Amino acid sequence: MKINILSLFPKYFEAFKSQSMIAKAIKLGHLEIEIIDFRKFSKEKHHKVDDTVYGGGDGMLLQVEPIDLALESVKNSYKVLLSPQGKVFDQKMAHELANKKEITLVCGHYEGFDERVLNFVDAEISIGDFILTGGEIAAMAISEAIARLVPGVIRKGSHQNESFEGDGLLDYPQYTKPVDYKGLKVPEVLLSGDHKKIEEWRKKASEEKTRKNRPDIIERIKHNEN
Repeated sequence: MKINILSLFPKYFEAFKSQSMIAKAIKLGHLEIEIIDFRKFSKEKHHKVDDTVYGGGDGMLLQVEPIDLALESVKNSYKVLLSPQGKVFDQKMAHELANKKEITLVCGHYEGFDERVLNFVDAEISIGDFILTGGEIAAMAISEAIARLVPGVIRKGSHQNESFEGDGLLDYPQYTKPVDYKGLKVPEVLLSGDHKKIEEWRKKASEEKTRKNRPDIIERIKHNEN
């Protein structure tokens, strides 16, 4: 799979591409990440990519032309605009994007994009109801979520019991050695060797954790069942 990232700050991604799972996936040939500086596509003096807002307002807005021209260079990819006004990214979207052969993520900056940019992309996605200075962190988060689902990147089946997978609930609590740390003990059922009881405990614990931390997920599951 190939992920293109359009950004005004390519150096943001140097460590991201050279560390941990992403670096291993690239080295093994399962993943390709290309960083494209869309400033290079500007026809303005000094490669300017932003300008004042029509109708007045604070800040500068990214122009449509350099982004459109940059997207033309990756026209065979599925194009995603990263914006706080987009649909909120979730695990379902991660699976959908992971099934694409090539995707392009467009990072914003300044006060946002000229609205006409939406005419040249396939989707508009947000990573949550908060504001960042630019889209680079969002691009990294989405890229990693997608990369983990690409065959060969992580051990087959290892993500299937994680939060938001399968039944959509949060992951159950997990423990490792020591059994007792400052009086905080590993639940006895996990030490029993009884796999049926362990599975029952994990299911119940997953439901309880989801109900406590993310009641919205429980309500969504109930709504989908009705």
